[in-house]
Amino acid sequence: MTDIKDFFIASNTVRNAPDYDSNVLSTLIHTVESFARVTYQSIYLIDYYRQEFLYVSDNPLFFCGHTAKEVKELGYSFYLEHVPEEEQKMLVELNSSGFKFFDTFDDVDKYQCSMSYHFHLKSGTKSKLINHQLTPILLTDEGKIWIGMCVVSLSSHKTVGHVEFHKKGNLNYWKYSFEGHRWKECEGIALKEEELEVLRLSAAGLTMTEIADRMCRSLDSIKTYKRHAFDKLGVTNITEAISRATLNKLF
Repeated sequence: MTDIKDFFIASNTVRNAPDYDSNVLSTLIHTVESFARVTYQSIYLIDYYRQEFLYVSDNPLFFCGHTAKEVKELGYSFYLEHVPEEEQKMLVELNSSGFKFFDTFDDVDKYQCSMSYHFHLKSGTKSKLINHQLTPILLTDEGKIWIGMCVVSLSSHKTVGHVEFHKKGNLNYWKYSFEGHRWKECEGIALKEEELEVLRLSAAGLTMTEIADRMCRSLDSIKTYKRHAFDKLGVTNITEAISRATLNKLF
């Protein structure tokens, strides 16, 4: 049986958080709150010093029937209540391996890193497969992650896992193997500028015809760019393509 303490091991336990003025955290929360208003994703902040959720955005899609306030108060208990037990074990292993991998980067680079993984949230007999992305927001003087931001969205995969670690500016990325219990560097995805532009404009809500007009290209050319982007990203629809491109820091 998984326990909350299993999520807070030596590699991610903060014993001496900086003595920041309360205005720093207040400003951080207001900034994240503003971002949360313009995204369909759920955003929350984890305080690894107090071992609790510092902030949870109001997006009921991922709350399993709870309110944002209730999820914030539950903290990591939310996972114990709504993540299948076999997947909790996966999260515990990933939590340990992920934080140890973060520590292989220097403090400046840590702010450029993010880790994403996929697991189920269940409510009653129903469950959703979600994509969970963790990024450091504040570090302690010792370089430990003090405040982490989690971005939660619906997964574009069909199965759990798919753990990836990305560093902004690096074309290559790392995948985690639960069989080998290690990280493996993988060759990154490269899209042509036209292919990226089609995804950017699609994310902005433009139709294929509108994108063709904006890019001064024929509709057939736009469809070709989109098809090539799908092939390179290994996806079958525009939602998956945008999600995958975002994850790989292509935008």
